[in-house]
Amino acid sequence: VQLQASGGGAVQAGESLRLSCVVSGSIFSINDMGWYRQAPGKQRELVAAITRGGSTNYADSVKGRFTISRDNAQNTVYLQMISLKSEDTGVYYCNADVKRHRFSVYSPYWGQGTLVTVSS
Repeated sequence: VQLQASGGGAVQAGESLRLSCVVSGSIFSINDMGWYRQAPGKQRELVAAITRGGSTNYADSVKGRFTISRDNAQNTVYLQMISLKSEDTGVYYCNADVKRHRFSVYSPYWGQGTLVTVSS
């Protein structure tokens, strides 16, 4: 199972970015998906998560600015980020709970990370 994240970049404060993460490989089912970020010198933190049914959860710091969505047919999760702030800077990692076979259990998998840099 591989997770390929894309869409990061360098932007000015107030601008927008859209991150994408495609899950590929041996996949029977994907449960929860999410985005985490790690700022320089800080621990990785949850930014947003979404269940297979579409229920979402956000960190307080991004509520109202970030929107997580997914396309189950394409095994893809997105993170739309608007009104970006300098404190949103960090490496963004996608995560997915994947069942590889019918009788296996869900296991977490991680993407390689995509860098978001917001300049004020």
